Amino acid sequence: MARTRFRSDKGLTLRMGGVGLGLVLLYVLFGAMLITVAGNLWIALIITVGMAWGQWFFSDSLALKSMGAHVVTPDQAPELHAMIDRLVALADMPKPRVAVAVTDMPNAFATGRSPKHSAVCVTTGIMQRLDADELEGVLAHELAHVANRDVSVMTVASSLGLLAGFLTRWGMWFGGGSRDKNSGPAMIVVILVSLVVTAVSFLLTRALSRYRELSADRSGSYLTGRPSKLASALVKISGDMGRIPTSDLREAQSMNAFFIAPALKGDTAQALMSTHPPLQARLDQLARIGAELTERH
Repeated sequence: MARTRFRSDKGLTLRMGGVGLGLVLLYVLFGAMLITVAGNLWIALIITVGMAWGQWFFSDSLALKSMGAHVVTPDQAPELHAMIDRLVALADMPKPRVAVAVTDMPNAFATGRSPKHSAVCVTTGIMQRLDADELEGVLAHELAHVANRDVSVMTVASSLGLLAGFLTRWGMWFGGGSRDKNSGPAMIVVILVSLVVTAVSFLLTRALSRYRELSADRSGSYLTGRPSKLASALVKISGDMGRIPTSDLREAQSMNAFFIAPALKGDTAQALMSTHPPLQARLDQLARIGAELTERH
């Protein structure tokens, strides 16, 4: 975790370490497969490594672009900037870039490879639905993700799945277009390893994703001292998500692991595969934090 006033979370640190180790092993498997398979797959190695680096280095810009979001200045969004200024001062952390996505879907997310190279984005839909205190709770949650650096781990984990999918398609093209008698086995190896990497990357992402949301809820609530406001925001967001057209939700689902609430209608999000813990579990935790803070005072 970055050195901020956000509460440390050993459970999150351990999970991030475990996911990080899993990703290293997957990259080793990927590399071994590429080295084993002869021919122009070395070109694929250069391409995939380049894509992995690009996905990590430009993760914040890519995420903002995928949502059609634009970075806003203090003159363009004075209230939003003032709110984030207060929170980063309270948390003693670098200020991320501030972005707004013009969409009725009420949501927010954080992205970036480090606290100094990050961005926090909110949609116009969420700003229209939440009051100032509720929005502050959401922003504190997103800043906790940045401070915890779990955004970076999630970006790498998600990128590996994308790379594996790319290599599957590349391997099929290479195997199908080559006259080499070994092209068939090579293609099979590429596809099988890529499928395994995709599946394991998916599981690693889910293993971290749910816990990090609970962790950010905790960290953000302790920072602001008002967990009830975040709880109110989550209820509003989840309730209004059902009013968003299904087509709009589908377009945004690639960002589900990063949103404060998944872009899905009601409770139809397959519980076992969801990127987020159940809403009730989040509300119960926030209620416990509220009771704890009340007892202290």
